[in-house]
Amino acid sequence: MLPNDSLTQSFALVALLVLGAIGVAGPSGLLAWGENARLLEQREAEIAQLTAERDRMKNRVTLLDPRQADPDLVGELLRSNLNMAHPDELVISVPD
Repeated sequence: MLPNDSLTQSFALVALLVLGAIGVAGPSGLLAWGENARLLEQREAEIAQLTAERDRMKNRVTLLDPRQADPDLVGELLRSNLNMAHPDELVISVPD
């Protein structure tokens, strides 16, 4: 064996070890897969929560449409936001 072949083989071994380390611990390596899967699961849960909130808000907007507003919701909002009541209603205060 020539000294030059030994140097080439050592260099190739170091290159393979570096590539293997990158494959395991790199940004898209095996260790990153678990973290990416956890983040994906977390983001999907957040998307589901935001979708439910969006649907709830969309329903409320539909109920408050000026052309055909829901009288119960309008009455509820008037009572809670403006402290209004019908003349024939009785207001009972409940201590906290």
